[in-house]
Amino acid sequence: MSAALRLVGFEELSAGVLRARLLARRGSFWSGSVLTDEELLALHDPLFFHQLGGFGAVALTQDDADAGYLLGVVSADRLGVVHAVAVHPDHRGRGLAGRLLQRFAGLAAGAGARVVQAVARPDDVAARGLAEHCGAVAAPSPGHAGPGADRTVYTLPLRRG
Repeated sequence: MSAALRLVGFEELSAGVLRARLLARRGSFWSGSVLTDEELLALHDPLFFHQLGGFGAVALTQDDADAGYLLGVVSADRLGVVHAVAVHPDHRGRGLAGRLLQRFAGLAAGAGARVVQAVARPDDVAARGLAEHCGAVAAPSPGHAGPGADRTVYTLPLRRG
């Protein structure tokens, strides 16, 4: 069923409207997440919708409902960074997160990225599952987000050319 969904780059949409729409439904998109509401709000910095929107994408249903989205960026040192991935519960388990990640990886490689990385809490089962499915390598990163705030860094090498 995810094949019927179309992936649309943020640059094709109104950034402010899209951000407000996704934040209004964050309880659904992030159901089951280990993140607090404050952390979820912080993840959705306007920068990822306005200035960095060229790397983000939203999956839309045939009736233009939001099914999932990805926020990401490619750094100057050729690192593709997945900042956030969310899929609405009605569309989970159908490969949508993988499609969003694949789209981002293609954009990142085209921009010269050598790898794609994501950082997640060690207890984030969804992040671990997506990373394993896509072939990313996990590495523990003690204190990554500050003292006592351990994280796992997932790295997926990209093929360029």
